Amino acid sequence: QVQLVESGGGLVQAGGSLRLSCAASGSIFSINTMGWYRQAPGKQRELVATITSAGNTNYADSMKGRFTVSRDKEAVYLQMNSLRPEDTAVYFCYALLVLSSSGPTYRYWGQGTQVTVSS
Repeated sequence: QVQLVESGGGLVQAGGSLRLSCAASGSIFSINTMGWYRQAPGKQRELVATITSAGNTNYADSMKGRFTVSRDKEAVYLQMNSLRPEDTAVYFCYALLVLSSSGPTYRYWGQGTQVTVSS
């Protein structure tokens, strides 16, 4: 069974840091783009950052300079620095996975991890 498992959320004071991890497991042929979204209470899910298999990154404007996305073979990470109360949200990782050599690409999501930033 293919799944993405996240870890690393928690409670932190404003100005602090957290590192989120997301590991893919199961029968996977290849992984294309990976990344992170977040969803705050009462708001739509929004893009945080993405990273391609070549290592090209993209960030939402409000995260530039504070968040860093990285990856290794089957995991993606999000280093979050200078956290603000408005960063409080559930953070979801995602990955575009190919499960067989001639198969299509599927988007998988992690279960979400809560990040709470206190003022």
